[in-house]
Amino acid sequence: MLQTLFSSQLNKPPAKQVRLQSLSQVSVFCYFTTCVESPELSLSPSLIQTNESNEGLPSINFRSIARSVISKSTNIWDSNKNKGEPSVNLSLKDYFLRLSNISPESIRRFWRVSALRPEDVLDILLGFESDSGIFDIEHKKIESLWGVYKWAGEQTSNFQHLPQSCKIMAKMLVRVGWFSEAECLLSRLDSEAIFLGYHEIFSHLIEGYLADCDLERALLNYDRMRRLGLSPSFSCYRSLLDSLVQINETHLAYEAYVDMIKVWMERSAGEKRICENVARLLCIEGRVQEARNLVNSILAFGIEPTNAVLDAIVNGYCEKKDYEDILSFLIETRGVPDVAVGNKVICSLSRSFGAERANEFMQELEQLGFSPNEITFGILIGQTSFEGSVKNAFIFLSEMLSRNLKPDVNTCNALMSALFMEGLWKQSLDVLVEMNDWGVIPKLSTFRVLLSGLLKARQFGQVKAIVGEMAGRGLIRLSLPEDHLSMALTSLGINSLAIKVRRDNDMQFSKTEFFDDLGNGLYLETDLHEFDKIMVNVLHDAMIPDFNSLVLKNCMDGDIKVAVKMVDEMSQWGQVLSTSSASILIKRLSGSHINIKTINSVLEKLPYLIYQLDQGALNKLVQKYSRRGCTCRAKLIFDNMIRMKLEIENETYSALLISLCKRANLRSFQLCWEVAHNSIWLPALKDGKDLLNCLCQPKLLKEAVELLEAILMGFRCKPLDACNVLIEKLCFKGFTNIADVLAKELLERGLVLDDVVYNHLLSGFCREKRLAEASLLVDAMVAKKFDPCLDVSLQLIPQLCKAGNLEKAVLLKDICIKKQSSAQLSVYHALIDGLCKAGRLVEAFHLLEEMSLKRQLLDKEVYNMLLQGYYQVNDLKKVGELLGVMIRKKVGMSTSTYCNLVQLACAAGKFSSALSLKELMLKENSLSQIATYNILLFHLSLVQNTTRVVDTIVDGIQSKGLQFDAVTYNSIVKGASYNNDVPLSLRYLETMITQGFRPSNRALRNVMCILCCLGELGKALQLSQEMELRGWIHGSVIQLNIVEAFLRTGNLREAVKFLDRMALKGLIPKSVNYDYIIKRLCQHGELEKASDLLNIMIKNGSILDSTSFDYLVLGCCVNHKLDTALDYHSEMLCRNLIPSSKTWNALVCSFSEAGRVVEAERLLHVMVQRGETPSREMYSAVINKYRSENNLGKASQLLKAMQQCGQEPDFETHWSLISNFSSSVNKDDKTKSGGFLSNLLSGIGFPRKD
Repeated sequence: MLQTLFSSQLNKPPAKQVRLQSLSQVSVFCYFTTCVESPELSLSPSLIQTNESNEGLPSINFRSIARSVISKSTNIWDSNKNKGEPSVNLSLKDYFLRLSNISPESIRRFWRVSALRPEDVLDILLGFESDSGIFDIEHKKIESLWGVYKWAGEQTSNFQHLPQSCKIMAKMLVRVGWFSEAECLLSRLDSEAIFLGYHEIFSHLIEGYLADCDLERALLNYDRMRRLGLSPSFSCYRSLLDSLVQINETHLAYEAYVDMIKVWMERSAGEKRICENVARLLCIEGRVQEARNLVNSILAFGIEPTNAVLDAIVNGYCEKKDYEDILSFLIETRGVPDVAVGNKVICSLSRSFGAERANEFMQELEQLGFSPNEITFGILIGQTSFEGSVKNAFIFLSEMLSRNLKPDVNTCNALMSALFMEGLWKQSLDVLVEMNDWGVIPKLSTFRVLLSGLLKARQFGQVKAIVGEMAGRGLIRLSLPEDHLSMALTSLGINSLAIKVRRDNDMQFSKTEFFDDLGNGLYLETDLHEFDKIMVNVLHDAMIPDFNSLVLKNCMDGDIKVAVKMVDEMSQWGQVLSTSSASILIKRLSGSHINIKTINSVLEKLPYLIYQLDQGALNKLVQKYSRRGCTCRAKLIFDNMIRMKLEIENETYSALLISLCKRANLRSFQLCWEVAHNSIWLPALKDGKDLLNCLCQPKLLKEAVELLEAILMGFRCKPLDACNVLIEKLCFKGFTNIADVLAKELLERGLVLDDVVYNHLLSGFCREKRLAEASLLVDAMVAKKFDPCLDVSLQLIPQLCKAGNLEKAVLLKDICIKKQSSAQLSVYHALIDGLCKAGRLVEAFHLLEEMSLKRQLLDKEVYNMLLQGYYQVNDLKKVGELLGVMIRKKVGMSTSTYCNLVQLACAAGKFSSALSLKELMLKENSLSQIATYNILLFHLSLVQNTTRVVDTIVDGIQSKGLQFDAVTYNSIVKGASYNNDVPLSLRYLETMITQGFRPSNRALRNVMCILCCLGELGKALQLSQEMELRGWIHGSVIQLNIVEAFLRTGNLREAVKFLDRMALKGLIPKSVNYDYIIKRLCQHGELEKASDLLNIMIKNGSILDSTSFDYLVLGCCVNHKLDTALDYHSEMLCRNLIPSSKTWNALVCSFSEAGRVVEAERLLHVMVQRGETPSREMYSAVINKYRSENNLGKASQLLKAMQQCGQEPDFETHWSLISNFSSSVNKDDKTKSGGFLSNLLSGIGFPRKD
């Protein structure tokens, strides 16, 4: 099976890992342990100790610091438990509460059960089977259902879940990504018959593991699925094959694809991309016949193979040099290969059997529809040139030109090289001229051919001309005019100093090789044989370009983009990039700033090379993918490197872990973390800091502390760098308590913390409003002569004032001013703000005087803070005095001050003062005019008898030409409603809606209340319809008033229809309150709708009151629905709601009347256990029922219990019980009955006689 083959590679011994540079790093990760319980920690007093330096740093023992921190903060780790893991140790009631908040109607009838039957579990699961589509809800729901499922299974050893329950539960677990739990459930099912219909669950499970990059688990479940005779879904197959293709698992991919064809037949055959990938993998491994068989199976369904499949098979045959099979395959499939693949075949054939055979093959391909391009002929021309057949080369050139194909520069280079080899240097120059006519631009390689050919022919005059043309094209730069020969030699890679030009002084010119312009005979003084050999090699190399060497050269020169283009070009020429060249190219690409798309493009063109790269290239590739966010692809390559036993670099581990952490792929992160741990991984200091930054999240705090220990152990010279990073992030993200524990541990081990750490902790405590710890830390900092940073101090000073710690606030003020005198104003502001908010206005005023004495500028902010302080204590006199000072000094009011003062004036009925404040604010022009009016209108709307004032303000707004906005309208509507001016409120409300404004909820609520209270139900319903049309929420008060109006007129049915419509259209607010409506519906006997409303409240998370449950219980009792009543009653108790005495009484009496006296008695016992006293009526009802059933023993027991609770039975109950008891006993029992009578009488005050 697939997994067997896969695991055989996974289980190989781990690869040799990166060797650490020092022995001190060998045991860095030995500290990975589990934590132990410890009490909650607070800020350690040891933070106050005053170590001076870290001079003895090498002697500090950081070993097991993670274990210590974890053990001291176990409660913190537990509170930050991973959301993706189910909760443990919850009771059945806890699970039911959670589920009831999602679907109360599905759980209600199970509140009373003490044990669950298999049928009960199935009913619960069926009630929650549908998917809400909201992850948080699904997570909570399925977590609780899984808890119920396990709880039920653990009741007894022989409990057996129903098959359908197993199926539904497994499906839900997979839905929220709890794959290991789903596997655990499925592993317990031993009967293969049970698994019928489980194919969808297994398919989703496999797809989930693949999405988490866990191919091993996916294959395990795939194998199990097939063993059980289940067929994976089509999408499951597709995902599995995609993953196998990405890691080049040819055999597994082939087996899975064959299986897919058997299961899905025509549909799978039509999945072209998968077929292409599998065929490509097979052909890369030389299994071309199997790829051809795949094509045959596809053809059987009448589906033509894609060009990519044809190309892969043709390419595979080409690698094996089975050229005849290529033709037979193409004939069989009536296919035509891509021109690049055809060129590769022709290139391979020409090198193996010569250009003539390659030409014949090309003609056979043309008969099948192949269209050669200029590169095809260029390959033939290059090969014939290499073979020395210049004539054939020009025949191919002629054929090319006749087809309107233009030769490229490599073809021209080959032609010139062939001509030079034949000594036809003039004709070579003619080719250069022809290139201009063809529009082919010569490259440096072209001029190298020309130079080598002309030097070989000793045409130094032409060499000079070529060098001049090269300089003219900007390919070279000449320093001296007479430097042409040296430059020519340098361009060919020859040391010009090793070659001397000598004049031949012999009259016979015996040594002369060329003449200068003056007729002097000249010759080269060098090893001419070696010189000519170099020239010939250059010409030979130009006939068939070696792209591999060109790629290498460009990589070494840093021309990465050119190297990438060269890869594209070489594929067109039928050449293959070598493994060594590819490794160097990928290293250079991964280490550059090249876009990740470029790397993907190169790898897509060279898929056979991805896992043939050396380990250095693969390490760089994983690092590049990780840093660019391609986490899944990086993880796949990383996993394959592990299986191939390649060495993983520390930097690779770090990059991948950071990427996985950022992507929140916790399962893959934990697996990679474990591998890194086993490999004695130690990140570089920078990577370690980056990873610490990422790990500061609730689910990975333990790993963060463990990594810090590793860094402290490995980089002893800079411990504070890493500590600062972790502590800063912990404090910033709300884990200051853990940072506190860590700081304490570091101090206890002898590490001296700097002021940066203390300021991070102080900032964290301030952010979390933990003033006690912050105050204590300030003391520690003062003792160590550390200054709290300014921004933290400005946050802390007002909080200290509010908490009454003025002394500490003043101390911080003095420290900040001493440290940074330029910040005096900000510090004073913070202190005054804190004093004013704390109501300590005398101290604030004294501080104001202190600022004046120090000639500090008393700005607008200071006055406004003081003014708001007087407002808070309702000191109107001081408000007026200070406001007068501000007006004289022309100090403006802030917006918040204006709001507060207007509110104060309106509440006191001083409307003229409010208007004056408005005028003052308008003059300051610090707030828009309409906003100024709106604030005034808002506060007036909260006061009665303000109609005239509002009219005056509205006239003022209109006279200024200002446009009403939504706030203006809302304030007027609310004010009119508050003053019972219905016409005015409706008029402005209609105008507001017409102009496209949405009224506030308060405005709508006020208008609706007035309309309903005044009996204007028709108008209220019209307004409601307008709200419905616009999808506006109907708040609890609006619904209550409309329903109450319907009920007052006797329209119960219309009230229910209205409520149904609200629910159907989703117009119910989140925190709706239906308590009163439920009461009214129960009073009218509409229990079903009342129950629906209660369910809505529970689902919406509204605060529940016992009143609603009480009325539902009473209603059910009246209608003799006792089981339903008991369900509601049990739910009340489980929700810690206290039933009323009427509810208890109704339940006990109703059950007694219905003959269910045992349950009535149980309710009495429950009341007593809860500390409540049943009434005499309740006891009497149960006792009388037992008496009527002639169960005198029970009756007497209850009578005694009744007396113990302080309740006295009436005479009728006493006498009836005595009479029945006396007539039912025989003579022998009279003694006993007498004892009973004696006890009974003594219980009500008669003396006992012996």
